[in-house]
Amino acid sequence: MSPDTATRALATDSSDRSLASVEIRPLRDADEAAWENYVERAPQATFFHRLGWRQIIERTLGHPTRYRCAWRGSRLVGILPLVHVKSQLFGDALISTAFTTGGGIVADDDMTAQALAADAAELGQRFAVDFVELRQSAPLAIASAWRAKPELYFGFERALAVNDADNLKAVPRKKRADLRKAIDDPRLVTDADAPVETFFKIYAESLRNLGTPVLPLRFYDAIKTTFGDAVEISTIAGPDGPAAALMSFFFKDRVLPYYGGAVPAARRLHAYDLMYWAQMQRAAARGVRVFDFGRSKRGTGSFDYKTYWGFEPAPLGYQYRLVKRADLPEINPLNPKYRLMVGTWRRLPLALANRIGPVVARQIG
Repeated sequence: MSPDTATRALATDSSDRSLASVEIRPLRDADEAAWENYVERAPQATFFHRLGWRQIIERTLGHPTRYRCAWRGSRLVGILPLVHVKSQLFGDALISTAFTTGGGIVADDDMTAQALAADAAELGQRFAVDFVELRQSAPLAIASAWRAKPELYFGFERALAVNDADNLKAVPRKKRADLRKAIDDPRLVTDADAPVETFFKIYAESLRNLGTPVLPLRFYDAIKTTFGDAVEISTIAGPDGPAAALMSFFFKDRVLPYYGGAVPAARRLHAYDLMYWAQMQRAAARGVRVFDFGRSKRGTGSFDYKTYWGFEPAPLGYQYRLVKRADLPEINPLNPKYRLMVGTWRRLPLALANRIGPVVARQIG
């Protein structure tokens, strides 16, 4: 039996025994419209469940995907977008959704979620991966063999008011003072329709300065091309040109300022602060009601920065099924194992970091 052969998980539905069986099978071409419709209607679905990520990851990074569908008869009742990341440096894993901070199982009920989790665990065994990772915003009630990693990853989000005055009041006093300096600085210019190349130049330098490899330009370009108006690229220019850049995603009632970076000169200009404030303004004007500041690890600068804005950290419910590994993966810069790598990367010439960065970054997931 091939790893993508459909499997059937049986469950008892006390409300309707005619719907007792849940069939798990791979996503087929004929199912794509149903998948996208499900993402639109399911409250738990995120931007990272959108089907466009499948072709972006396959075409620009070369990783196979294993997108799974749960069916009750002709009705789609659950989805799980898995990416198979094979890495000589970091191991072999099935991750939902790799190269993003979200994904995971979305299901109509606990029984369907359990069926999708069991199917993912079986796929992990068939492919003999090190582990399977579900990037859930909240942990699922699934088999105890799935383990959590509490108190490491946190999400930050806050409701947006309809007017700028109320949104500005929600920013703590100290950060608001910094922000006002940037707002009042006539040298700072916002461009909400910047080219991908301008964004990438700033973002790649920012990641190098943090000791993190960057994915290839074609990855970010494919995101903009695939999702169109749901992706906004903005920059803040100072006296010496663009100083901060941001790629944001719009999905349902929320905005996700997702990939952000800045050059060292941005700090004294408070360009980073203005970049996020300007995004809040544009999002509120579009009727967006949630500002999703994304994921950060406790003990990092980005975690502290988001709390300075008054965002409260909420632990994320990532869950892992260990297959060949004996312990939970710790592929992050806080792991002492990678500190030397991070320090070395910060010292690389930018041209070299941009050339070899995609080779490393595509293996991290």
